[in-house]
Amino acid sequence: QVQLVESGGGLVQAGGSLRLSCAASGRTFSSYSMGWFRQAPGKEREFVAVIRWSGDSTYYADSVKGRFTISRDNAKNTVYLQMNSLKPEDTAVYFCAANRGGTNRSPSLYDFWGQGTQVTVSS
Repeated sequence: QVQLVESGGGLVQAGGSLRLSCAASGRTFSSYSMGWFRQAPGKEREFVAVIRWSGDSTYYADSVKGRFTISRDNAKNTVYLQMNSLKPEDTAVYFCAANRGGTNRSPSLYDFWGQGTQVTVSS
């Protein structure tokens, strides 16, 4: 069992930056690939970024490529999402999730989810 708690969301102006953190419980964090997803009101949850359990592979949605960076610190049981050059369309609740597979991009393949953190980007 893995419990995930996101933090770092907030209100920021367009062009600004935020860093999200996701703290995981349990001793098996390093065996899970970790993903970030987001969900805007009235829309389906969408993939943002994923990092392999080993940290050696990452993938990003085209909409965030070049602006967002996912990283992890297995010693701290934490995964991060650095978000730069934020746009109003990045406004959503951001979730972190864990899966024992690889760099999956489908929400249905993830086993554990956090409660989410709100990111609001004003124009």
